[in-house]
Amino acid sequence: MTSSARQATVAAATPTPQRSWPQTTADFLRSPEGHAAILGFVGAVMITFGGFGAGSVRREDPLLEAMHLSWLRFGHGQILSTVIVWVGVVAMITAWVRLGRATLGGDVTLRQLRMVVPVWTAPLLLAVPMFSRDAYSYLAQGALLRDGFDPYAVGPVVNPGVLLDNVSNVWTTTTAPYGPLFLLLSQGITGLTGDNVIAGTMLLRVTMLPGLALMVWGVPHLARHLGGNPAIALWLAVLNPLVLVHLIGGVHNELLMVGLMIAGIALVLERHHLAGIALVAVAVAIKATAGAALPFMVWIWMLHEREKATAEGRTPASPLASFAKTAGAGFAVFVAVFAAASAVAGVGLGWMTALSGSNKIINWLSLPTILAHIVTVGTSWFAELRLGEVLAITRPICAVALVAIVLAAWWRYRKTEREAILGILIVLVAIVILSPAALPWYYSWPIAIAAGFALSTRTLMILVGLSTWLMLVFQPDGSIGLYTFAHVVLATFAAVVAAVSLRTVDPLRLRAPRPVEHERTSGLTDAAASSRVE
Repeated sequence: MTSSARQATVAAATPTPQRSWPQTTADFLRSPEGHAAILGFVGAVMITFGGFGAGSVRREDPLLEAMHLSWLRFGHGQILSTVIVWVGVVAMITAWVRLGRATLGGDVTLRQLRMVVPVWTAPLLLAVPMFSRDAYSYLAQGALLRDGFDPYAVGPVVNPGVLLDNVSNVWTTTTAPYGPLFLLLSQGITGLTGDNVIAGTMLLRVTMLPGLALMVWGVPHLARHLGGNPAIALWLAVLNPLVLVHLIGGVHNELLMVGLMIAGIALVLERHHLAGIALVAVAVAIKATAGAALPFMVWIWMLHEREKATAEGRTPASPLASFAKTAGAGFAVFVAVFAAASAVAGVGLGWMTALSGSNKIINWLSLPTILAHIVTVGTSWFAELRLGEVLAITRPICAVALVAIVLAAWWRYRKTEREAILGILIVLVAIVILSPAALPWYYSWPIAIAAGFALSTRTLMILVGLSTWLMLVFQPDGSIGLYTFAHVVLATFAAVVAAVSLRTVDPLRLRAPRPVEHERTSGLTDAAASSRVE
């Protein structure tokens, strides 16, 4: 054997040294994808800092005054704060789209995306509530239960104090529309922090983080079962600025609800049926919307029972007997979990009637409101119809349509696991669109389910545009920007650019064109020089 052959044999036999985690992380941060991750982090920091002046701040903030930063809330300071927030939002969206483009190209792994999640989340943990004042309502409702009131019977207005002072006026007299478990969490937080708004808000965010962790775990599992790409699913459903900025920055209990729901669905798909249904029951005890998944989980369990019987050489039970067994067991688990949460909280089912409190929200994100606006504007030349009068008609019509869609989807999508999950997605989309009111963060429900499917690039572009538009149509202080024409036009323009950017690096052609003629001339010169050398 020659010397060179021996060296080749030794080199082949020598194991490739494993790179350490710090080395691989450093390599990632030096890559274009790592630069996008850093840009998203910078954007989150800007949102947090700008939020001190432009966010959903307390009506009186002695902390800012003590830090000599109260000027950020007024005049030029507020304008500067608003600009900083919007630049941060645009930076996060830009970074998210760049990561998405790299993920579609296979340049980013699931592990790397999981590493980006806490990097983008950490700055938002320190922000004031962003794009919503719901956190103050959560604390006020928890204080009601803490102080001996029934949040399902009375609104925060009966319990004056600092917490009430920061609740949006529209919710001061509204009873709590959330499940007993979330009221217990809010009660525990206000029990620990008292009426300290800052400490209460920070602790609320901490209680939401398990929901984020469950999404990070559950969304890729869902994708593996549905034939989707786990990395793309995580990028779309978790790193989405609509999710992080609204659910973490905005402190919304959707994060807990969606995380528990996704994890429960993933467990059922992996044949841990009772555990999965129990998790979804806990999600319903946070917010009722998660209950949309339960009927479809019964179909999945029935499919698994039939497959198990066939594999064991047994005759599968009749559909009716199988349904009675699986639905009965699932219902028993649900009742046990929900009854335990209600008993510990010391409340009943009053939250179900409180769900109608969303009727107070009127914006263009729900179909009943859109229809009512069309009718009032379209008939204004010969009739003087008031919006409230028309809403009283369009909302019941859409409610009937919603019930019909839910029933039809539940019966239609029952033959395979994929069909059942598709049924959940359809029902969640119908709830968002046909309910009396919709808010941007409600779209995090169906997006988390949709991310598990194998989506075409065109579909992903549509979802990127939709997420971007929804992220931009509300103001940082929680007010609605839908009724400002310029705001909607700018949001729409940004959404289109973001969508196209998922496939095109420079859709606006802002980069300087490469000197093609110079390159051609340079190439010819090099070729001539090469021929002379030869």
